[in-house]
Amino acid sequence: MPETMTALFGGTGPDWTTRQVPVPQPGPGQIVVRARAVALNNADASMLAAADPTSGGTGKEYQAGYEFAGEVTAVGDDVDTPAVGERVMGTTPGSFAQYVLADHRHVLPVPDELAYEVACALPTGLLTEHGALTAAGFQAGQSVLITGATSSIGLIGVQIAKALGAGQIIATTRSAAKRDLLVQAGANTVVVTGEQDLIETVLDATGGEGVDVALDHVGGPTFAACLPATRTDGAVVNIGRLDTASSTIDLDALSYRHLRVAGVSFGFTRAAELGAVIATAGERLLAAVADGRVRPLVDTTFSFDTADKAAERLRSHQAHGKIILTVP
Repeated sequence: MPETMTALFGGTGPDWTTRQVPVPQPGPGQIVVRARAVALNNADASMLAAADPTSGGTGKEYQAGYEFAGEVTAVGDDVDTPAVGERVMGTTPGSFAQYVLADHRHVLPVPDELAYEVACALPTGLLTEHGALTAAGFQAGQSVLITGATSSIGLIGVQIAKALGAGQIIATTRSAAKRDLLVQAGANTVVVTGEQDLIETVLDATGGEGVDVALDHVGGPTFAACLPATRTDGAVVNIGRLDTASSTIDLDALSYRHLRVAGVSFGFTRAAELGAVIATAGERLLAAVADGRVRPLVDTTFSFDTADKAAERLRSHQAHGKIILTVP
């Protein structure tokens, strides 16, 4: 490996800047991956804004990124797998770089059928959506409601639910133009929230019972609507807050239906827990990834040289799927 590498940093302005930094060396339990492609997440935009000193941000500089795919080039002590040369996809802070330092538990093998530009867009979706279904106690044959389903992570959730044998999938979108996209992903019923009442439509589609599991990516009033749209003894899991983090719920809907409510956020402060979630998702989903049943929707691919355009695309909220950067 070379001694220095190219990486993208935030904290110097509204966009990332390119910098030459030392190539990381793996410690115990760590691996180094030669990244070939990386994927943007909504958190990347909020971090850029929070650190931008030209707009009142902290000015604290940081190496950007969270999702990557590439080949393992070095392993630290106590790492039996993956091996040097193996193709992997994973998640770790500071992944917008030619060489990425990661916990060996936070990567999955890349199936031979997948290009790096596709693989890098999968880890967050796989671990989050499968982890949420696991938290809900999902079983094959059950019905699932997925709100905000046309988000990049929501689309992966629809595909995962189908691949794991959901009996019925109901997905929401604000735009009728995206109905076909959700049907193609595996939704049996699409709720256009700008035109239809969420609770009423879900109850109609489930014979008045409600769904077994609701996965909410929206928050706010949508999260509150998930409760009366979920059957007695069902589960509601909040994953994201595309609308707002505040919600006023009907406690009668919660209590009378004996609902289980959970929230998931698989961050890096609990490394062992995150590793277990990733490993379980890999065990259950890599076959579906390999045969194409679970694939991310890629909106646009940029290079490190045009990372400012990628950030602009992310901030526009017009992307349909993941935004990718190829690594020089």
